[in-house]
Amino acid sequence: MDSATSETRTETVDETRAPLGASADNGLKIVVVGGFGAGKTTMVRSVSEIRPLNTEETMTQAGEAVDDTSGVSGKTATTVAFDFGRITLDAHNVLYLFGAPGQERFWFLWDRLFSGTLGAVVLVDTRRIDDSWYAIDRLERHGTPFIVACNDFGGDTFTPQAIREALDLDPHVPLVNCDARSRESSKIVLITLVEHIQSLYADPARAPRQELV
Repeated sequence: MDSATSETRTETVDETRAPLGASADNGLKIVVVGGFGAGKTTMVRSVSEIRPLNTEETMTQAGEAVDDTSGVSGKTATTVAFDFGRITLDAHNVLYLFGAPGQERFWFLWDRLFSGTLGAVVLVDTRRIDDSWYAIDRLERHGTPFIVACNDFGGDTFTPQAIREALDLDPHVPLVNCDARSRESSKIVLITLVEHIQSLYADPARAPRQELV
């Protein structure tokens, strides 16, 4: 299977802009984070109801000295600020999706992206699982609810237990498999996150206490 990153798409997405209803008055924010080349731009693009805003730039030789491209050598563009998409939930509620940049040199943007966030998806490439640790650490420090989604790149498969141990993942954090190129698969990821957040707030003892930034 080809790499499930932003340069590869297998589903046709309606690129026309869906107008936002005048009655929409409640915006909910979700951030998609993860390592370089994990498929964050692809997920936002596949699930957004509008043509997403993205800040992808062509990768150049100058970046080779600072960006680790092992395992994603076919990647030709990279996010340098953030991706943005939108999903209308109902007449009054709208979900805003932000895809965070993956390279270490842009991590300083993450704290601001996390501000006001309902929850986050940590997108994992199991070929480069070490790249996920920073995202999990920052989310835990912020007290931001999150789930982990393993993007399907068609390589070796690992058991959920092996992935949990590699990430030192809390047993209460949901772990799911997905294909970021698929709208339906990405929707299931977001639904899993929302259900996880609902379960946390239903239990006052586990309700997140977000750090102010």
